[in-house]
Amino acid sequence: MTDKYSATWVSHSSIGDYLDCARAYYLKNVYKDPHTNHKISMITPALALGQVVHEVLEALSVLPVEARNLENLVPQFRDTWKRVSGEKGGFISDSQEQKYKQQGEDMLRRVAHNPGPFKKKAVKIKKDLLNYWLSEEEEIILCGKIDWMEYVAEEDAVHIIDFKTGQHKTTGSLQLPIYYLLATHSQKRNVKQMSYWYIALERELESFDLPDATEAHNQVITVARKIKLARQLEKFDCPHAGCKHCKPFEKIIRGEGKFVGEDDFNRDTYILLDESEEEAEEVIL
Repeated sequence: MTDKYSATWVSHSSIGDYLDCARAYYLKNVYKDPHTNHKISMITPALALGQVVHEVLEALSVLPVEARNLENLVPQFRDTWKRVSGEKGGFISDSQEQKYKQQGEDMLRRVAHNPGPFKKKAVKIKKDLLNYWLSEEEEIILCGKIDWMEYVAEEDAVHIIDFKTGQHKTTGSLQLPIYYLLATHSQKRNVKQMSYWYIALERELESFDLPDATEAHNQVITVARKIKLARQLEKFDCPHAGCKHCKPFEKIIRGEGKFVGEDDFNRDTYILLDESEEEAEEVIL
């Protein structure tokens, strides 16, 4: 019998880590600090902002449409923000923190004024983490969380929506194929539509063509097999002998990061003051 605990688990984020840099994948997903036996993570202002905005929006999915008070989004955001204030969110100054906090409030005001899917029914799956056997024979599990599944009543189908809080649009990832696979294997309804909502940039959703199920599976399983093999061989080399994806974590394991606490997954969380300073300068300029 296959054992979920000994299987190789892959997700959109871990697959992205591996495709960026195998060494970064190792440091983010495998390595444990020998002193604490905890995995490590790094928090940055942009990550903190995204976490808080997502948490506030995703909380609406458990409420019936008539109970979703969109006028309360900004007050909820301010309350939730307290958990990432200061160094806990990677901020090195009050002015830097206020810039990001203001961006978050602006996003949620945009949502309140253009509620779109939040005025429609949603499908909420009770599992905290969606997962299924991508290949039971090869002991590989695909897992992840979907931001929002709008219920399309006339077709008894779902519309998958992912919220984007970045200042730039991104392309080329396996996120949509992965979410399509997770949705089709975790609930009974067909996927009717898939969209991104760049809530820092736009009032409306941007829709994409549905992926082909077989092609999506093949794309994801191909990378997942490489990850499984790398773990078996314990071979996680950076293709550039050091890159922007792995270097920050190399600094952390060399003791150059500042510990700011544990995250919700019991990972030791660090900030890099030099990285935060560079980010702050980019924002100011």
